[in-house]
Amino acid sequence: MNEKKKGGAGKILMVVLVIAIVFFIANHFGLVEMLTDIEGMQNWFQELGFIGYAVFVLVYIIAAVFMLPAAVLTIVAGVTFGSVLGAILALLGATIGATVAFVIAKFVARDAIVSKFQGNALFDKIEKGAEENGVSFLILTRLVPIFPYNVQNYAYGITSIKTLTFAVVSLITMAPGAFIYAFMAGEIATNGFSVTLMVQFAIAGLILFLVSLIPKHIAKKRGIEIEK
Repeated sequence: MNEKKKGGAGKILMVVLVIAIVFFIANHFGLVEMLTDIEGMQNWFQELGFIGYAVFVLVYIIAAVFMLPAAVLTIVAGVTFGSVLGAILALLGATIGATVAFVIAKFVARDAIVSKFQGNALFDKIEKGAEENGVSFLILTRLVPIFPYNVQNYAYGITSIKTLTFAVVSLITMAPGAFIYAFMAGEIATNGFSVTLMVQFAIAGLILFLVSLIPKHIAKKRGIEIEK
């Protein structure tokens, strides 16, 4: 086995070891169960006080890296920390988590990921789209989530897109959804259901719908195929 193969195997072994350690710690402290227990997570973060901000961001990063359901965490953020702060923390966690997964795919476990997902329709679509359209394809797929958030993070890591570009685009394009979901969750937790809330839901839905039309229009105009 040559040095390059040994180095690649070492990186993969390191990733596996880190994953095992993180899951052991998460299971030991009950974090795995808490990811599916919104009320439990809410109480836990509130008991931690200020440090709960950092812990929440860390949990979001872990969810992104290990491809766990992350959308619920944005709702938890809105309920636990309030509409604005919750949205900021969720967006921060989602962006850092996405970037960490991207870096793992690009620099740490690229060969393993390529080998595992080669021939996968979603990965092939993203790889081809990024190759033909560059950052434009990243922007379009982030704004129109036809590909799962967690899948995009790793798939774009095997493209030629730069890390900083991926992080900045992800931050900007994920912001509308993060703020709307956290805001609505925070409003429900604070004021409960009301006619005003229903109107806000309608407005939020309309905003998200209009936002989704923009990249579709751009894609159609430029001849970029983003549908599955």
